Amino acid sequence: MDTALWVIGRGMGVAAVLLLTLTVLLGIVTRGARPLPGLPRFAVQLVHRDVALASTVLVVVHVVTLLLDTEAELRLVDTVVPFVGAYRWFWLGLGTLAVDLLVVLVVTALLRRVLGPRVFRAVHWAAYAMWPIALAHAIGTGTDGTSAWFLVIAGVCTAAVVGAVVWRCTARVTEYRSLRPTGALR
Repeated sequence: MDTALWVIGRGMGVAAVLLLTLTVLLGIVTRGARPLPGLPRFAVQLVHRDVALASTVLVVVHVVTLLLDTEAELRLVDTVVPFVGAYRWFWLGLGTLAVDLLVVLVVTALLRRVLGPRVFRAVHWAAYAMWPIALAHAIGTGTDGTSAWFLVIAGVCTAAVVGAVVWRCTARVTEYRSLRPTGALR
C-alpha cells in the first residue's frame, strides 16, 4: 500500500506543479481584464478559478497521500509548520510554506466579497511568491525533482511564467480600466 501512496503522492505533486503553473498564467493574463482569443473575459476568469480549485485538490491529495505513507515519514506538523521536518527540512519547508500561502489564497478567494477587492488583490500577490516556492520544493524534495524529464517540465513552466510576466509588464499591455473614456463615471 505504501508504494501506491508514494506513486500517487509523486504523481499528484507533478500534476499540481503543472496546474499551479496554468493557474498563475491565467491569473497573469486575466489581471488586465482582457479576453483571450475565442473566450470572453468572464470565461477566462472562470477557467482560472476552476484550474486553481483543481490544483488545490491535487496539492491536498499530494500532501494527504504522503502523510499516510509510512515510508515518507511526514508528520502532521510538517504539513503546517515550515522548516521543522526531518527529511530535507529546507525543501520540505518550502513545500509547507507554499501550502500555507495556498491556504491563504483559497481563504481570501472564498471571502472575496467580504474582504473587498483591494484586500483580495493585495493578498493574491502572494501567488507570485507561492508558485516559485512550490516549484523549488518540487525540485529539491521530489524523488524525480532532478531527473531530466522533470527539469524539462520545470524549465518549460518557468519560461512560460517568466514570459507571461514580461508580456504583462510591457507598455503595450494596458489595464482594462485605462481603456475607459476619461469622462466616464467610475
